[in-house]
Amino acid sequence: MTSSSTPGLARFNTSAESDATAALHEVCASSAWGDKLLAQRPYATAEALFTASDAAMAELTAADLAEAMAGHPPIGRPKPGDPTSAREQRGMAGASEELKAELLELNLAYQEKFGHVFLICATGATGEQMRDAVRVRIQNSDEKEREIARGELVKINRIRLARLVEGE
Repeated sequence: MTSSSTPGLARFNTSAESDATAALHEVCASSAWGDKLLAQRPYATAEALFTASDAAMAELTAADLAEAMAGHPPIGRPKPGDPTSAREQRGMAGASEELKAELLELNLAYQEKFGHVFLICATGATGEQMRDAVRVRIQNSDEKEREIARGELVKINRIRLARLVEGE
């Protein structure tokens, strides 16, 4: 990432509040996170935006995190018509029906235990890697898993913000 401003960052910095809010909501469903980023505009660099995002994520309450996670579809089931989740979950595209069924079962068990979808930065991960991560993380305590999910959201938000600020 360069330190100079990009056309996408300039557009984000100068867009109407409603447009910037909508763009941020596409990145992360937490309104508290979006409000914090919106309040700090304009950003001199993409890195400044990423740093603000990371700081805002660190401050989210459990309820704010739940709101952020609610915006993510289960692994293996991207939202129909949502190119972002389809792109991020590309590693599941060639997965066998057996792997998809196993992941669905693990997702449901995880969701029952923790009360939210299994969240992982799926970009670049294979279906097997995602399955293995659920298997390991389902053993975590609620508190430990919430912090792991927060870290995964940080990664996902950075990827999505990069797409936003690099966009033409």
